[in-house]
Amino acid sequence: MLIASTFLLWIVVALLVVAVVALARQIGVLHERIAPMGALVTDGGPKAGDLAPMIAAPGLAGGIVNVGGPDASGQASLLLFVAPDCPICKKIIPIAMVLARAEKLRLVFVGDGNAEDYAAMARRHRMEGFDFALSPQIGLAYQVGKLPTAALVSAAGSIVAKGLVNSREHLESLIVAGETGFASAQDYLRERGAAGDEKVVRMHAGGGK
Repeated sequence: MLIASTFLLWIVVALLVVAVVALARQIGVLHERIAPMGALVTDGGPKAGDLAPMIAAPGLAGGIVNVGGPDASGQASLLLFVAPDCPICKKIIPIAMVLARAEKLRLVFVGDGNAEDYAAMARRHRMEGFDFALSPQIGLAYQVGKLPTAALVSAAGSIVAKGLVNSREHLESLIVAGETGFASAQDYLRERGAAGDEKVVRMHAGGGK
């Protein structure tokens, strides 16, 4: 009985190993098929490749915050449009601060509203050390309709990518846009789809080779 039970146990273990391998393979297939999720690009406002609007806006802590234009320190700027009553902003603000430090970006928070409410939000999320521009002109220039919206501006002053963001993956997609040359994940998928179609056409023209 002991030998028989041990033999059956080894059979069960072998079947489990086969099932795990099959599941791992299926997960890999699904990972390849699932499209990468990037920031949702909006139609309005300046597009990737355009010069970023140059605006000198009042800072939340006083002084002037320059938004757009070439950066003297050679840093790219990440503009994040937020509001105190935006629930998703509460999640994305700390993510943006960590990402800006890791990627050595100049993070500029942009708001439009009551300065006291924004000051309370800044204290709550410990946003000290980052520029905070408080002006409706910036939102109008970028035609921001929903929050949180982010825009990555190159050190030369041109827009790399922009869109609605609600996760770290969305923010990282803006940075990847600057590294790959694609303004959005949608552009990348269209390019990859076009390349795939061209490959299929070549295969048919070559007799399936």
